[in-house]
Amino acid sequence: MRSQSRYDAFVITAPGLEPLAVAELQALGAMDARVDEGGAVYSATHRSLYEANLHLRTASRIVVRVAEFGARSFHELERLARTVPWETFISPNLAVALRVTCRKSRLYHSDAVAERVGGAIASRVKSVRIGDDEGDESENQTQLVLVRFFRDRCTISVDSSGRLLHLRGYRQATAKAPMRETLAAATLMASGWRGDAPLIDPMCGSGTIPIEGAMIARRIPPGLDRPFGFEQWPDFEPETWRSVIDAARSSMLPRSPVRILGSDRDAGAVRAATANAARAGVTDDVELSVRALSAIEPPIEKGWLVSNAPYGVRLGERDRLRNLYAQLGNVIRAKCPGWRVALVTAEPMLERQLRLALRPVLRTSNGGIKVRVITGESPVDGASDDAIEAGTDTAAAQRYPS
Repeated sequence: MRSQSRYDAFVITAPGLEPLAVAELQALGAMDARVDEGGAVYSATHRSLYEANLHLRTASRIVVRVAEFGARSFHELERLARTVPWETFISPNLAVALRVTCRKSRLYHSDAVAERVGGAIASRVKSVRIGDDEGDESENQTQLVLVRFFRDRCTISVDSSGRLLHLRGYRQATAKAPMRETLAAATLMASGWRGDAPLIDPMCGSGTIPIEGAMIARRIPPGLDRPFGFEQWPDFEPETWRSVIDAARSSMLPRSPVRILGSDRDAGAVRAATANAARAGVTDDVELSVRALSAIEPPIEKGWLVSNAPYGVRLGERDRLRNLYAQLGNVIRAKCPGWRVALVTAEPMLERQLRLALRPVLRTSNGGIKVRVITGESPVDGASDDAIEAGTDTAAAQRYPS
């Protein structure tokens, strides 16, 4: 059994985002953070656990590993699970959801494992309600417990985040194919943008990239206005949490130091982006407008163009999107010479239509689709305005406005 004098914390991320999570943890002072399968691990105090939940932009959950032991029989599992200090993490009368996975182990029946672990929890916490789903996660009324068996080794973790960390609370209005907030932040981080140069997204949809950019530029923690699961733990330290919040607020900037622009030819998408920006508290930091791709007006100062391009998962869609990608490449060369470029894409064939020297720096998934972030610099000797206008009103651009 592992001592709980310090939390053994595990940051769960989408595939491919693990190194970014490590970099974020180290920026917070967790210098022992390292990549692990499915995320990152580090040794956490109460304060650093709270800070990670508040500040990490690329994480999905942060869990605490409360026990790890070998078990080849249910009797052994029950005995060892009863030694876990459940009362430290689970309050009386709280609902508990068990999520169990079993691989290459003698104890392979997940329901039977859940029953034994649930019994162990009930033996130490009064009036606890054991279930097999997460219940009302949005209000943190359910404590999620993760149980993983692999090669007869059992690892038990307790979720500290509550609802998933990409749920910042601002994105209630969405456009077609919305981009997850964690991927938007990861794309900006992987591109090298640090909030110190102009940023433009010419296909902004519901505004996730500009909004995440504004939060980075102003140093607004992504978890500032949401509850967390650890606030329900019996060992929760309110004074420490208030100190973490106060420190975060004191470091925030009143305005973005750089221009952040987002546009889309779909007026409905821009309305959604405007509403989301208001909920995120960055209305004055992002300039949102309805305009065609060819009509963008980047700042004179060189900056970053970052966008989530349409993927074209099906063959027919890819064919129709060729003109749109070619037009995007023309616009970038003509209107953003010398700018850094980062695009989320899913199809190398479409990437070639850009005619830009971009290389992959990140591979992950979005909505179940394998995607990658490609980055590079737009050439200084860009295309002419005639090349832009030639593709402005293509059928592909009309069909895929954002």
